[in-house]
Amino acid sequence: MLFNSISFLVFFSIVLLLHYLPFSWKAKKFNLLIASYLFYAAWNPPFVLLIWISTAVDWFAASRMYRSRSSLERRVYLILSLFTNLGLLGFFKYGNFVLDNFVLIVQRFGFQYEPAAPNIILPVGISFYTFQTLSYTLDVYRGNTKPWRSFLDFALFVTFFPQLVAGPIVRAADFLPQCVKPHVASATQLSWGIVLLLVGLVQKVLIADTIMAPISDAVFNEAGSLEWHNAWAGTFAFSIQIFFDFAGYSTCAIGAALCLGFALPDNFRYPYAAIGFSDFWRRWHISLSSWLRDYVYISLGGNRTGRIRVHVNLMITMLLGGLWHGASWTFVAWGGLHGLYLIVERIADRVGLMAWILQTFSRRLIASFVTYVAVCCTWVLFRALSFDQAYAILKSMFGFQRPDADGVLGITRIMIVLGVTLGVIGYHWLMRDFSLEELAKRTSWWLQSMGIAVLLITLIWASTTGEGRAFIYFQF
Repeated sequence: MLFNSISFLVFFSIVLLLHYLPFSWKAKKFNLLIASYLFYAAWNPPFVLLIWISTAVDWFAASRMYRSRSSLERRVYLILSLFTNLGLLGFFKYGNFVLDNFVLIVQRFGFQYEPAAPNIILPVGISFYTFQTLSYTLDVYRGNTKPWRSFLDFALFVTFFPQLVAGPIVRAADFLPQCVKPHVASATQLSWGIVLLLVGLVQKVLIADTIMAPISDAVFNEAGSLEWHNAWAGTFAFSIQIFFDFAGYSTCAIGAALCLGFALPDNFRYPYAAIGFSDFWRRWHISLSSWLRDYVYISLGGNRTGRIRVHVNLMITMLLGGLWHGASWTFVAWGGLHGLYLIVERIADRVGLMAWILQTFSRRLIASFVTYVAVCCTWVLFRALSFDQAYAILKSMFGFQRPDADGVLGITRIMIVLGVTLGVIGYHWLMRDFSLEELAKRTSWWLQSMGIAVLLITLIWASTTGEGRAFIYFQF
């Protein structure tokens, strides 16, 4: 069920109606839980069983490890949680990937092995809810939190439908306390939640799908070598497409949750105004980057080890982050390139270069431009279907390949990409230290009304002309 669909509008209206009827708080939470299962089952009903397994195992494991006085027994229950969650994730998401690579290795040694295609279907959102429920058992194991008493609350935490399939990845300490006391959204929260839903849908339907996706597809679906300006325009288009696709989903999720009286954390803070790559990852997919930092990077030793080991920890973390995004070596390379960026930045910071850059506005602006261009180079690996395609596009971008596909985009599309890209980067710079809510509070009511009207009109127009694409991050 897509946020940008009539079925979700009907579904969400019914959920809101039930949530604001005079039922008990326990009944309202139960209604939300059932609604969350129905929301997920709209894709493939049998996969709800996987969520039930993760929920039951982690609830049991966390409770037992907290009661246990034996460190060995606590590790056993932690291993049970890790084995169950990562085992399911590994089988469904990486089963085909592992088998394909095994076949390639065997064939390199001269053996012919052609196994039957396993045809494993990837459950939507499995990477997100797996990391979410794992954070709970890891926090209990570390002693950062206690097991939650209410199984209903915990099940709702795992499956809360606004962010179930594409984040933000919510921590138990942030969500579960909101389940204690009865509450519904105030009039202000409800109206702001609806506005966020509208903003997120416009980001997705208008900018990502209607404007940028066709341009990005035209470049990345082209088999021949490209002219350098076409290659850059297609890459810029994808950078804008993926931001508004994913930020649009997160904004919709936050808005839908707020309509129900629940607060979810921000997932994006104007990342294309980042100055450096550490700053980029503090602004891009914040819930994932903080998860990787807290449960992978710090577990490996973090900054507490020597310089070389810190670099190794960074690289391992980013490689795993790349693999989390998809079962392909191009995603691993994407993560590895970001790891390399972070290592180079740490070296530059150690010699005082980053402090020098931050001293003046012009240097910060140049550094932000360099950051954006470097990030765009990694987006080529993220979007390309193979290393050969990524290599060809990168060579075209830097003029190292003679083009044999002329005029893929045309001057009009290139100007659209440049205009939208410069507009987005400029907006991110203006807003880099503010939030959309702060901007709304500083805006007069009549200007807000005009803005909402424009959003509604553009959404209706885009909905009638666009393709109604699924969110990109559903595949992760």
